[in-house]
Amino acid sequence: MRAARLTGGVGPTGEHRSGDDPLLLVAHGSRDPRAAEATRALARAVAAARPGTPVLPSWLDHTEPGPTEALRGLVAAGYSRAVLVPLLLTAAYHRRVDIPAAVAAAQRSGPPIQVRVTDVLGPVRGEVDPALLAGLRRRLGESRPGRCDAVVLAAAGTRDAAARGSVGRVAAALGAALDVPTRVSYASAAPPNAGAAVTRLRAAGARRVAVAAYFLAPGLFHDAVTAAARDAGAVAVASPLTDVPDLVDLILRRVTTTSTHT
Repeated sequence: MRAARLTGGVGPTGEHRSGDDPLLLVAHGSRDPRAAEATRALARAVAAARPGTPVLPSWLDHTEPGPTEALRGLVAAGYSRAVLVPLLLTAAYHRRVDIPAAVAAAQRSGPPIQVRVTDVLGPVRGEVDPALLAGLRRRLGESRPGRCDAVVLAAAGTRDAAARGSVGRVAAALGAALDVPTRVSYASAAPPNAGAAVTRLRAAGARRVAVAAYFLAPGLFHDAVTAAARDAGAVAVASPLTDVPDLVDLILRRVTTTSTHT
């Protein structure tokens, strides 16, 4: 990463100016180029909402830069502090292991940088942020499902039971907000898949089942969800959250309320 790409946060002699710590967004990463572009679009939207603050995207896998490289770039640009935002919907392995390891690697390899890591974007201490629900509802509305009598919340999937529990809390909150029955489905690692969840709701009497996408970016998982859900008779499948304004609001709230230093 080149220092010349960082603007708004380095003084005339290169020293850090307080109040404008750069934001480093860290996404999971995917071989699908659409996912990286979605993360870049989100970074642009966050930067537009926070003028003067550098907002940088990074990825844990498949796309460069990784968070360690990005943090080293910030040090080279004269920063001694940064705020790292995990673009993750559950606090599973990537949040517990991969992100702390990336920060530690950056701190071992050169001048120190103090990194404040925010909470993930999914439920925190059991609470689902209203902005997350608003984003899911916005994308679902954009899919034009009409009047639906049940919803499937389709997620990527995880073997982590606590993470699956957090997805279940989002589904319950979404169902309460929409006043319809809601089931969870997973694209990998755990059953049921989207098609099976839609089928079960239809067997229980629902006639118009829509699918809300608990994804931050498009990719093979969302494609598979869309195909399976439509084959099972879903009336609509929402797009991933990508750069929806509610997600931008949620990120900025995480930045101002979380204080875990690494």
